[in-house]
Amino acid sequence: WALRFPRAILSIALVFFLVTTIIFTRMGAEFIPNLEEGDLAMQMTIPSGSSLSQSIRSSTKAEKILLENFPEVKHVVSKIGTAEVPTDPMAIEDADIMIIMEEKDNWTSADNREDLVALMKEKLSVIVEASFEFTQPIQLRFNELMTGAKTDISIKIFGENPEKLAALGAKAESLVRGIEGVGDARVEQTEGLPQQRLSYDREMMAYYGVNIDQINQIIESSVVGVKVGEIFEDERKFDLVVRNKAISRGALDLTSLQFKSIHGELIPVNQVVEETYQESPLLISREWAKRRINVGVNVRNRDMASTVSDIQNVLTSKLKLPPGYFIDYGGQFENLEAAKLTLSYAVPAALFIIIFLLYITFHSVKDAAIIFVAVPLSAIGGVLALWVRGMPFSISAGVGFIALFGVSVLNGIVLISYYIQLKQEGVSDIKERIIMGGLTRLRPVVMT
Repeated sequence: WALRFPRAILSIALVFFLVTTIIFTRMGAEFIPNLEEGDLAMQMTIPSGSSLSQSIRSSTKAEKILLENFPEVKHVVSKIGTAEVPTDPMAIEDADIMIIMEEKDNWTSADNREDLVALMKEKLSVIVEASFEFTQPIQLRFNELMTGAKTDISIKIFGENPEKLAALGAKAESLVRGIEGVGDARVEQTEGLPQQRLSYDREMMAYYGVNIDQINQIIESSVVGVKVGEIFEDERKFDLVVRNKAISRGALDLTSLQFKSIHGELIPVNQVVEETYQESPLLISREWAKRRINVGVNVRNRDMASTVSDIQNVLTSKLKLPPGYFIDYGGQFENLEAAKLTLSYAVPAALFIIIFLLYITFHSVKDAAIIFVAVPLSAIGGVLALWVRGMPFSISAGVGFIALFGVSVLNGIVLISYYIQLKQEGVSDIKERIIMGGLTRLRPVVMT
């Protein structure tokens, strides 16, 4: 029947190929498939400058909310700040909270991860001082190890002024929050470090006959302490430090400190030093010898390439950057772009090697071309399988397609070799050779 209607068969194959091409161009892309690990990882951030006790209270409150409201949660474990071995340096305002889940068949609050995360964020909204980002334990570490960012996408804004960078980061965060596929968005905390500033009245210091080094020594020795010796306990050595017991290191009271003037009087330090409080930069990040601020984005229910494309369009049109400021994109998107560049060389090279080896094998351009036609057509099933499952194209799929091309070439070689064998055995009618070869080699082709 196929041999009686060759044009119809070829037309159907061509239509399928064109439809598949259209589907592929609209499929989107990501670096690796987003697998469900079973457990969840949550990052909690409280305002910069908060104490360790405040961070402990907030994380404990979050743990109780998750355990009391979600029967799917078995255990919740928090890690605040940097461990004794600083393999994962974090501030005390940051916490990684691991949520150990029940088997998915036992979930009752929701039947999928995205809906459950949305419910958790809603319950956790009562902790107004904290912001939360959800991901998965392995995915969190993988992102951090590969790109230095714990989120899927890292929007890096480069510039010189820390205050301008903070303002641009906050605006970029508000712009990307409404984009489809953006699950979490958080700007890097770079502002908000409370700092005590001491200003010296040089005229009064000259009047009392004291210099800045002397005042600094009084303040440092009273509050921080000064090393006066060493203590040995077996092989361990400790510094012996003396400081003013009446003064708490958490609060500096200049009125309680005194110095002796050249007139022999005891003068309070606050007579020559003015104390003020101000907010200073908490963090100044650098990359490529330039200051930058990072806006982290986690992607949900959408492929990464399409999400980044929308983010780029929104930021290009709505975020006005001063001269000398620019945006770069990192995270898994950076890996995706690098891998796509590699595939853009690898796939054409693989196809060229295939057709070259076919020509060497058969010493015939026609036979090599007949087999090579199967290569693009073999992609139809793979693309449709991804499309039916709702999965975007990934680098894993790209490697799979290269293997698929090899299998389709192998099938073509099996078929064409048998046609040549039948011709050598005296089967001169080409239609008879095609039917015999198709029937005989159908099983191995289907098996592969």
